[in-house]
Amino acid sequence: MLIIDAHLDLAWTALQWNRNLLESAYTIRTTEVGLPGKGRAQNTVSLPDMRRGRIALSFVTMLARSTGHKVEYLDYGSQAQAYGVAMGQLAYYRALEMDGHARIVDDGVSLRAHMAEWDAWEAKGADPLATPTLGFALSMESADPIRDPAQLEAWWEAGLRTLGPTHYGPGRYAGGTGSELGLSELGKPLLQEMMRLGMLLDLTHFSDEAFWQAVKIYDGPVLASHNNCRALVPHQRQFSDEQLQLIIERDGVVGAAFDIWMLQPGFIRGDSNKGVFIENVVDHIDHICQLAGSSRHAAIGTDLDGGFGREQSPCDLDTIADLQRLPEMLSARGYEAVDIKNIMRGNWLRLLYRAWA
Repeated sequence: MLIIDAHLDLAWTALQWNRNLLESAYTIRTTEVGLPGKGRAQNTVSLPDMRRGRIALSFVTMLARSTGHKVEYLDYGSQAQAYGVAMGQLAYYRALEMDGHARIVDDGVSLRAHMAEWDAWEAKGADPLATPTLGFALSMESADPIRDPAQLEAWWEAGLRTLGPTHYGPGRYAGGTGSELGLSELGKPLLQEMMRLGMLLDLTHFSDEAFWQAVKIYDGPVLASHNNCRALVPHQRQFSDEQLQLIIERDGVVGAAFDIWMLQPGFIRGDSNKGVFIENVVDHIDHICQLAGSSRHAAIGTDLDGGFGREQSPCDLDTIADLQRLPEMLSARGYEAVDIKNIMRGNWLRLLYRAWA
């Protein structure tokens, strides 16, 4: 089944981690043996593995923070540095496009043409040696690289279509995961400019305070690209049922994430991933469907390259190609074919077509 994954940090992984994503995950693991650092030699995402997994379209991020934190390859000492790094990540995606490895999809016309190509490939037998070009929809995780709200239009012209204003801790525009901060002085004008441009608001990583402030200001299409359920894993990183209901009421979509600390209550980073399976992801998908009373609001947003690898992924997942196991698991829980198609790609398509109408 064709899949849309709403959250991959490909450029951050390629540039800040110095990974050649044109090689398979297995080759990348071999080249990283002996390198220090979390997730080294454990990679699960590469362009060849995405093609094997039939990931027709991905929301791919630009990620650089300037909040005073000290996380290597993520936080920078000034806003100018964060801006420069994010522009470099944008250039990486454009370079992949120029070389024929990817296609930037940024409006309804290009999206329909792109998906039609993948549908035709699948209908003809899905030759694994002749997959269509991978599709990328440009996103940004943390708006720190955006110098001020007025600059957002330049990012839109560059292809940015989805924005998550914050990440972890205090951001320039809003409080993020692990904080109790609301919107900053820059937050409201940023949201207003997003509405003017028609840019999708990704609510992922908002603190509770910033979440509720943001949805009172922004009345356009919303999503949570990579977010799980607080009712199953009680942590602020997940959304409460009340927050999920707000997204559902606005006809938004929530992408289930595969980072296992978001899948198992009480999991501590660095512990073994034994006992956490892809089925645990299905638990979160099912919870959203039960809240909504339909399959129209649950989807996939793996974050499988978000600073970790196999050691912090479900233990029965080797590479991103294993997302193809999800349809069978959903079917075993009683989901019909139309529901499974919604979850694997249809809901993201509906959201994008509506936003880009």
